[in-house]
Amino acid sequence: MSFRPPSIPPSEITPREVFLDRRRLLQGAAGLGALALGGGAASAAAPAAASTPASLNAPRNAAFSVDAEPTAKKIVTGYNNFYEFGTGKYDPAASADAMKTRPWTIEIAGEVEKPQTIDIEALLKMPLQERLYRFRCVEAWSMVVPWVGFEFNQLARLAGPTSKAKYVKFTTAMQPETMPGLRIPVLDWPYTEGLRIDEAMHPLTLLTLGVYGETLPNQNGAPVRLVVPWKYGFKSVKSIVKIEFVENEPSTAWNKAAANEYGFYSNVNPNVDHPRWSQKRERLLPSLFASRQTELFNGYADQVASLYAGMDLKKNF
Repeated sequence: MSFRPPSIPPSEITPREVFLDRRRLLQGAAGLGALALGGGAASAAAPAAASTPASLNAPRNAAFSVDAEPTAKKIVTGYNNFYEFGTGKYDPAASADAMKTRPWTIEIAGEVEKPQTIDIEALLKMPLQERLYRFRCVEAWSMVVPWVGFEFNQLARLAGPTSKAKYVKFTTAMQPETMPGLRIPVLDWPYTEGLRIDEAMHPLTLLTLGVYGETLPNQNGAPVRLVVPWKYGFKSVKSIVKIEFVENEPSTAWNKAAANEYGFYSNVNPNVDHPRWSQKRERLLPSLFASRQTELFNGYADQVASLYAGMDLKKNF
């Protein structure tokens, strides 16, 4: 009897870019494995964190934290997507140290009663808390990350959104002299993202100033970023310089680049495959293989499913 290989659905075939990324991760597997156990030095394939964070006093909010062990700090700060510093996962840690994070201000504009500009030092004086969130990337890898920050709705209330504010648009910094990735036209710079206003005002949406009890390293989106834990990671915009409350759905960087792959909502959904790979399973780093079933809304369905009542989640992906 001749052997016939099983038929594999196209959605389950690993795309070339993901395979190559796994090869790079495999090259650093020994270092990552040691890091996950709390020992050993980083592999040459995974550069150490670039910036020098400062300590933050932030008690953990157990009500919003998952019951899981956090991913090793060296992985969280050494394996990232931040295309302003390059398209490789290790590029941000290798290149982001040059980014200037002081002085830093965030402009709040649009449909608000009190347009204003806020200095990063004022945000660092807000009552901060740590939340252990699952963080899921569209490439089917995930982490468990202890983010430090405060609810975005607290900042929004300082500006007072008007009744016309239906969405929130976020814009990332552009520093051509420190961000080599800006020379690559992979996206329409500056990087922009957006949320519906009820998503932005949800208690899970965190305006984030730190990780692992310290201020954010540059490669993780210093000095201030968003974390929206039920959506794919690219929605959690980094290094924010402008927040606009707007009436119409804003255009966003990845949606403009490939609308069929990156929908506006981008909720974690195992039932909606990326056109080039399946989203049904994920690999929890430092695992090299899809070892975990993907949960609807990244495991936050009890908290956020009501936001999408009556919506077709395959059409509104």
